[in-house]
Amino acid sequence: MKVNNHFQLTSVVADNLEAGLFRYSLAPDNKFISFNNSFLKLVGCTGVELSLKKIDILFSSFSDKNIFFNLLNRGGPVRLFHTKPKDKDDWVAVSAAIVYTQDKQKIIEGLVQDISHQKKMHDHIFVEKHFLENLLDNLPDAVYFKDIESRIIKANRFYIQGTGLAKEEIMGKTDFDFFSFEQAQEMFKDDQQVISSGKPLVGKIEKTTLSDGSKNQVITTKIPMHDKQGKIIGTMGITRDITAHANLEEEKFSMMINTLEVLGKALELRDPYTFNHTRFVSKIAQDIASELRWDAHRLLGIKLAGELHDLGKIAIPIDILNRPGKLSDLEYSLIKEHSHSCYELMKDFAFPFPLAKAVYQHHERIDGSGYPQGLTSKEIITEAKVLAVSDVLEAMTSHRPYREALGIENAKAELKSGRGSKYDPEIVDIAIDLIEKNDNKIFWKN
Repeated sequence: MKVNNHFQLTSVVADNLEAGLFRYSLAPDNKFISFNNSFLKLVGCTGVELSLKKIDILFSSFSDKNIFFNLLNRGGPVRLFHTKPKDKDDWVAVSAAIVYTQDKQKIIEGLVQDISHQKKMHDHIFVEKHFLENLLDNLPDAVYFKDIESRIIKANRFYIQGTGLAKEEIMGKTDFDFFSFEQAQEMFKDDQQVISSGKPLVGKIEKTTLSDGSKNQVITTKIPMHDKQGKIIGTMGITRDITAHANLEEEKFSMMINTLEVLGKALELRDPYTFNHTRFVSKIAQDIASELRWDAHRLLGIKLAGELHDLGKIAIPIDILNRPGKLSDLEYSLIKEHSHSCYELMKDFAFPFPLAKAVYQHHERIDGSGYPQGLTSKEIITEAKVLAVSDVLEAMTSHRPYREALGIENAKAELKSGRGSKYDPEIVDIAIDLIEKNDNKIFWKN
């Protein structure tokens, strides 16, 4: 195709461009006066056919043409106007401007680019983005994204509603704007730990106070966010409110504890010596566990284990339990059954700590000389090792119907002689240290 003089110097280049070039003469001619091959391909006609067409061929709808000319007539160039050529499914971007020839002829000079692929990609990304945002906004969990400084950069509808603020008021803020300093500090530490380590924080349970003053319990997972180069640029968090579930679990747990405490009360009525012993063992065990820096959850477990470890004695005849004289081998074997009996009472309760196993093993010794299973150190859980030392310490320093109290010095001597053989050495050392810090007095009865 021979282009007119305006394109003549660059005709070879023009016809090898992927972009379509055109010049269109406005009134009174209203016709295309020059174009390249790419333009013909984009509008789908031959040069002869195009010479008979109006500029309407660039627009699939009258409204598109109207908008384009309104923009054009404002005086400036139109850049990347998206439309479809008439009777075509491909998208194009039209850039054009009105210019005047030397003889004052008013023409449109333009460039047309095929953007079908980009448009499909854009539409695909739009659909994916819409799908993702719709998914996030309909989750019954708070989902939020933070930058490297732990500032909120995006949040879903559930999170926004929970703050009671508008979306614009949340962006750029931190947890310090929504929670108490102590809570926010803990959340900030979690964010920075994820960022510095590159490892997610999964399923952390925490209690929070909401903006309206109400308290709830949540479970939170945080993961690192990366840029294209793999550099960590922030975190994504998902927080679920588990208050109702936690309350239900707490009620169920309280019911189990109440059931066992009823049995404990029955033991108190039946055998006050054993009941007082279990209370004091529990106190010693808690003090030892505190020195071991156990958390509140584990401390509750050892407290209950101490209070309930001799509950199995409720099945032993009272005249055997409190007999002043020496027991026969048969009677002593009945006494030794109490840890197994207690285990049988507790094993079917779903406690969040190894309560049943602790009471079952509290007469085991780390050299294998204990009962009922003859376990050795690696097989005995730490809770049972704490109970074993606490049990011996309390029993030797208390009066029993069949003997007088043996005293604190004898109890210390027993623990020291059995240190590393019968009793865990670290736990013995803690017990001795507690006694000496309390001037060799029976501190658990104070």
